[in-house]
Amino acid sequence: MEQFIWLIPALPLLGFLINGIGNKSVPRGMSGLVASITVLGGFILSVVLFLQLLSDPNLVIQQKLFTWMATSTMEVDFGFMVDRLSVIMLLVITGVGFLIHVYSMGYMHEEPDYARYFAYLNLFVFFMLILVLGSGYLMMFVGWEGVGLCSYLLIGFWFKNNDYNAAASKAFIMNRIGDLGFLLGMFLMLQTFGSLSYDKVISGASTMSVGTPVLTAIALLLFVGAMGKSAQLPLYTWLPDAMAGPTPVSALIHAATMVTAGIYMVVRSNVIYVLAPFASEIVLIVGILTALLAAFVGLKQTDIKKVLAYSTVSQLGLMFVALGLGAYKTALFHVVTHAFFKALLFLCSGSVIHAMGGEQDMRKMGGLKKALPITHLTFLIGTLAITGIPPFAGFFSKDEIMASAFATNGWIFALVCFCALLTAIYMFRLYFLTFHGEFRGSQHQQEHLHESPASMTTPLIVLAILSTIGGFIGMPEIMHAPHLLSRFLKPVTAMAESYTSLHVTHTFEYILLVSSVSILAIVIWFSHRKYAVQKHVPAAPQELSGFQWVLHNKFFVDEFYDAIIVRPLRMVSSLGYRWIEQGFIDGIVNGFGTVATSLSAALRYLQSGAIGFYMIAMVISFIVVFFIQMFL
Repeated sequence: MEQFIWLIPALPLLGFLINGIGNKSVPRGMSGLVASITVLGGFILSVVLFLQLLSDPNLVIQQKLFTWMATSTMEVDFGFMVDRLSVIMLLVITGVGFLIHVYSMGYMHEEPDYARYFAYLNLFVFFMLILVLGSGYLMMFVGWEGVGLCSYLLIGFWFKNNDYNAAASKAFIMNRIGDLGFLLGMFLMLQTFGSLSYDKVISGASTMSVGTPVLTAIALLLFVGAMGKSAQLPLYTWLPDAMAGPTPVSALIHAATMVTAGIYMVVRSNVIYVLAPFASEIVLIVGILTALLAAFVGLKQTDIKKVLAYSTVSQLGLMFVALGLGAYKTALFHVVTHAFFKALLFLCSGSVIHAMGGEQDMRKMGGLKKALPITHLTFLIGTLAITGIPPFAGFFSKDEIMASAFATNGWIFALVCFCALLTAIYMFRLYFLTFHGEFRGSQHQQEHLHESPASMTTPLIVLAILSTIGGFIGMPEIMHAPHLLSRFLKPVTAMAESYTSLHVTHTFEYILLVSSVSILAIVIWFSHRKYAVQKHVPAAPQELSGFQWVLHNKFFVDEFYDAIIVRPLRMVSSLGYRWIEQGFIDGIVNGFGTVATSLSAALRYLQSGAIGFYMIAMVISFIVVFFIQMFL
């Protein structure tokens, strides 16, 4: 199997080439089929690799394809590495990616650029696989930049809409800011360790002492890259705007895969972060602030996809909280469960939007559970999972994050619990506003309400099953069952575990379980009473005031960035254009043109065409040359 690792990314690349090059010639029905089958092939190969690694806890599979670049002091290989961390990501990317490809075949069936859409989707999967399969940080960076490019292409897929183009550009530019930090981190890593391969960097870092300044600098620079890709403060505002892309794109890129790249990078670099406690504290602080800010904003959004977008930012913040606490396996556990239920929620929202004829405002929905029974049930499962109701997947991973926070810092534990409470409030608000009460849309929309086709509902059912049972791979100790994911990842995080102890008593586990379920039950009852029984409809934006107005306008973060960054840059650019570009550079260039024009205008009189003038000029020239030779 080692010789065929390259096939995992090569298959989606083949799908991209077929749909990209044969955009106009590939039959419409074949485009989605080719794209889906290539990703399914990658999933099957990933399962084979998983089973192979499962049989040997110390197995690390490496494949060198060729030497990419070489100098007298270093050599960079274009190669792949599969260990227990990367194979988990492979299963998530290809498994959830395949379901989203199948869903897209139904959701995008009326799209004129059907083949182009699947070509972009396949290209994204290819680069994401390169990101997690690469044998070093430079290979990771190739995939890192590739998914950024594909994000730009997919967010701006409907490029005739200028607002969508602006959202795509915003995502691309903000990610480039983070990527600069990643790049500087690699330069410092290369200078320190003389290599960018994982094994040499990690082995070199493990010989250093805790708090070594260069390790702290590397960790902070890498985290800047993670802040951009995984939408953390202050580089998070691109992700809510990225909802401009098709809904399956939101599910694949901005819920299940691309935004988790930053978490993958930190987990891969866990030895560096364990030895750089200051950097880990920064990760923790940024994570909890991001989680709380996004959760607050989600309370007052009325666009169904925007609520889920801010929910994604908040959940990513919780993952970084786990990373900052040193609970690397817990963070990856939440990555896996989040991929299941957040992809499910986004695809369900796409089913709702499909039934509503493109409408995304929850205030114009309501009572959809009768018309969309499968979508309703699967969305309910996704909501129960993300809010942490047992036995759904989100309960187990969130419970671990809370337990890790309690074992480390009481204040962080309280803030994580408060964030989980806010998640339950805005998610059940979304659920009851959408599926309960009376229908608030137009008569035309009501007459055309219908459940989505099987190509869309089948992936929903599969993801709903995974959102229900997916948490059982990480059972808490009080249930006296093995934590399968923790055991599987132990070879990857062994050193980190030797530096951190995040155990809590069984008594605390029972108290946390009972209290969280009780509080969530109260939230559900209150939300049902307010939005289903009393049929409360959120006020229009112009009717809001005070803190509610601030939340609806997302704390005015975009306006703040516009005031302190965008406008000053535009002003400086305008002055530079006027004085430097037009006044100085254009002045020099135009001056040469003016001089040439003036000289040619004067010299053209010498070319009068009169033979007599030419003879006189020749005689005068001879006389001048004679006198120069005689007297000078």
